[in-house]
Amino acid sequence: MDTQRLILFLVFSFSMLLLVEAWMKGPAPQQQPAARTSVVVPSTASTSLPATSSAPSLGAGPVKGEVVRVETDTLIAEIDTVGATLRRLELKQHRSAEDKSKNFVLFENETGKTYLAQSGLLGEGRPNHQTPYAASGKDFRLTQGQDKIIVDFVAPVGGGLGVAKHYEFHRGAYEIGVRYTLRNETDRPVQTDIYYQLLRHGNDAAGVSSLAPTYTGGAFYTEKEKFRKVSFKDIDKQKNEVLGQAEDGWVAMIQHYFLGAWLFPEKVRREYYAKQAGENLYAVGAILSGPNLAPGESREIRASLYGGPQQQDKLAQLAPGLNLTVDYGWLTIVASPLFWALSAINKISGNWGTSIIILTVIIKLIFFPLSAASYRSMAKMRVVAPKLQRLKELHGDDRQKLNQAMMELYKTEKINPLGGCLPIVVQIPVFIALYWVLLASVELRHAPFALWIQDLSAQDPYYVLPVLMGATMFLQTWMSPAPPDPIQAKVMRIMPVAFSIFFFFFPAGLVLYWLVNNILSILQQWQINRTTEHAASAHGKR
Repeated sequence: MDTQRLILFLVFSFSMLLLVEAWMKGPAPQQQPAARTSVVVPSTASTSLPATSSAPSLGAGPVKGEVVRVETDTLIAEIDTVGATLRRLELKQHRSAEDKSKNFVLFENETGKTYLAQSGLLGEGRPNHQTPYAASGKDFRLTQGQDKIIVDFVAPVGGGLGVAKHYEFHRGAYEIGVRYTLRNETDRPVQTDIYYQLLRHGNDAAGVSSLAPTYTGGAFYTEKEKFRKVSFKDIDKQKNEVLGQAEDGWVAMIQHYFLGAWLFPEKVRREYYAKQAGENLYAVGAILSGPNLAPGESREIRASLYGGPQQQDKLAQLAPGLNLTVDYGWLTIVASPLFWALSAINKISGNWGTSIIILTVIIKLIFFPLSAASYRSMAKMRVVAPKLQRLKELHGDDRQKLNQAMMELYKTEKINPLGGCLPIVVQIPVFIALYWVLLASVELRHAPFALWIQDLSAQDPYYVLPVLMGATMFLQTWMSPAPPDPIQAKVMRIMPVAFSIFFFFFPAGLVLYWLVNNILSILQQWQINRTTEHAASAHGKR
């Protein structure tokens, strides 16, 4: 097997894995209307956390409440007075995948798009996400010189507790503080326990390509368990699953480029859970063990809600492991340094497309010695190709004699037919890791390059890059030694066409990377072919 066939085989195999993954996902079921659901925490046998039999039952929600609107420099939020639930979150610095004239909406409470951030207290009669709250106002806007907005919600006294819920919005931030003020209104001690959950529909986010599937589903992190995904399919199987107990960590809903996550203070006992909440509705969350309040005592309980882009540098500062939601899979150890390098280059170039080109050149230079060994092997195979053809004509269908003669020829010419394979195999993980970096980086979302390429995360609107990439693959095939087998030769001629069509549906940033890599490979291969053929010609004259 020569190097060209090995490259195509590996790329083809990788592409088939993507197609199989997309096929296995299948179309998501259509979501049924679900305007209001209840807390869906699982029961637990833990002695440090309460049983949840007193939690609100499914479908027992009140009428829709009033809307409190909050606008900062980064987001527009809508909070329902029923449960003080964050029911809509619009990100002002990111455009919609369906209509770039509109802002991207992460949380919303529309049929088929339900995505809510809910929280409340456990216990009979205590305020939960179905309890009407009184708000301190209806419209809040961050003004010039103002750094934060605090919106207060007060619940009626229930279950012996006075409860106020406070939202804190900060300038330049996607993290929203969610603070509870609890007061024991009884003459006896009261135990308090609070749940926080994200309720989401099971469909993929808009704009996700079925040919480049990404993960949509739940996730949580603890120091003990580390990063763990909980897919909607897993939740469907388990229906109600306790994910574990810890004194640290966070819980999140992940989709392509964005996430919602509940972040909690350390050293507070909590239980993580995942639950099927209805037809194509899923919830992930945590129950936190709150303070035991003495009669008349007041305490504050703090958490925070992140709803925004998966920007790795910022996520890492918010909570340990939160940057892992940008998932590169088993190649994370390679992909993370590549993303760091791409980001560093972009700080200088100021253009993500240019940064992709520069990074591709750097990677090509790093692997230049390995690539050169591969192309020298291919060049030698190309020089002896006429001799191989004569051997084939001489021995006809006698495969055993043909193979023996070919091995003798390789030995005489000092050629290792597999000599070019190992250098390429070493490079494949790097190429695939860079593929995932370009696919998963929110920084490339709607990022322009030049001319007609105004969004590196979208398909080339005129298919110029895929066509050029197909042309470079044809040229590479022509420069490579032809396989002795006629069927293999036909496959080699068809592969560039097949891959060109396949790359029509890939984001422009990915196609740009492959195109630049192919051009550099052609230049390197051409130079080595020319040198090798010249040396062979000079040797023949002697």
